[in-house]
Amino acid sequence: MFKYIKSDLPASIVVFFVALPLCLGIALASGAPLFSGLIAGIIGGIVVGGLSGSKIGVSGPAAGLAAIVLTAIGTLGSYENFLVAVVLGGIIQLVFGILKAGIIGYYFPSSVIKGMLLLPLVSLLFLNRFLISLATMPIQMEILHSSR
Repeated sequence: MFKYIKSDLPASIVVFFVALPLCLGIALASGAPLFSGLIAGIIGGIVVGGLSGSKIGVSGPAAGLAAIVLTAIGTLGSYENFLVAVVLGGIIQLVFGILKAGIIGYYFPSSVIKGMLLLPLVSLLFLNRFLISLATMPIQMEILHSSR
């Protein structure tokens, strides 16, 4: 366990200094208390790293969830209500895991699942590019007419 402590200790310090501002920033962007960002970083780094059994792994808070968490806190009314919802969601996942309900996923083709995951991303990228092209069209037309 401590065989590589000489190289693991400096690496862990570097990861800590990179992850700390990230965890705090995501907690701030989510509308959650900053302390919750520290807790998420600790759980993501130690607990998940210890449970995964992998020698190489990346875990921790995801920046993409900040908007979802912010919206959920606003919808549920308070951070405490959000935490109750998260705990209930975790309990439901544990129950489904014990019941081996994940087998339901085999009945859906992987192409459908990938399509459902990619559709929002692709549509946002397309809409973003389309709106940018509409916004710059008058400028392009002005440049085109002035060059004649």
